Parts: sequence; C-alpha cells; structure tokens
Amino acid sequence: MNAPAKAAAVAPLLHTTPGFETDGRDTCPIREVLDRVGDTWSILVVITLQEQPVRFNALKRSIEGVSQRMLTVTLRSLERDGLVTRTVRPTTPPEVEYGLTELGQSIAVPIAALGDWAAANRDRMRCSRDSFDAQA
Repeated sequence: MNAPAKAAAVAPLLHTTPGFETDGRDTCPIREVLDRVGDTWSILVVITLQEQPVRFNALKRSIEGVSQRMLTVTLRSLERDGLVTRTVRPTTPPEVEYGLTELGQSIAVPIAALGDWAAANRDRMRCSRDSFDAQA
C-alpha cells in the first residue's frame, strides 16, 4: 500500500490576494505599506525599537549610516502611520524617546518571515548573480 503523496506547497498568485486589491483611491494595501516600510531606514528603526523604547541619539548611534535628518524624517513618517510613538520628557534638555506601537510590533512578523527567506536564499541569489555577471 502506497502512502499518499504530500502535495507540494504552491505559492499563491499574489495579485489574487487581498493585499493587492485596489480601493477607491486606486491604491492597494501592499503599495501603501511598502511605501512606508520598504526603505532601509524604516526596517532598521523597527528592528531597533522592537525590544524597548530608545532615545533619539541612542537610536541614531545604533543605526549605522543614518543621518540625523533622515532618522528624523523616518521617525515622523512611522509616527504618522501609527507604527511609532514619540514621548518627550520635560527635562533640560528634553529627552525624546521612541517606541513601537502595537501596530508597529505586529509588523515584526512579516519582517521576520522575509528575513528567514533571505537567510535561506541569499546564497542561491549570490550564485545566480555571479553566474549572470560572468555572462556579461
């Protein structure tokens, strides 16, 4: 007696999932989310703030290469979208601390999934890139 063959996992057709359905503004959820977190700085801010709130200067020191202006712009955008909270303490000078909201914490799950995929496939991508470049 043969055991039933396990069906291979099939990737969903992405354009058929709710994340890609357009709304009355001709935008889709994935586009709006990628516009916010699709840049390097936003992802690094989320990763850095995941464990605990952090003061601005400590955040800047922990994210290599980010300028003060770019970090400020990124934090304002994340705050506007409800992913980050900003707390000002009335000290001299004022202490400003940033933390993730519940919504900001929830985005860690898909970021982790993407990170897992990246770790599992980075070498394959590098080999493909090397092969492609060798043909050029």
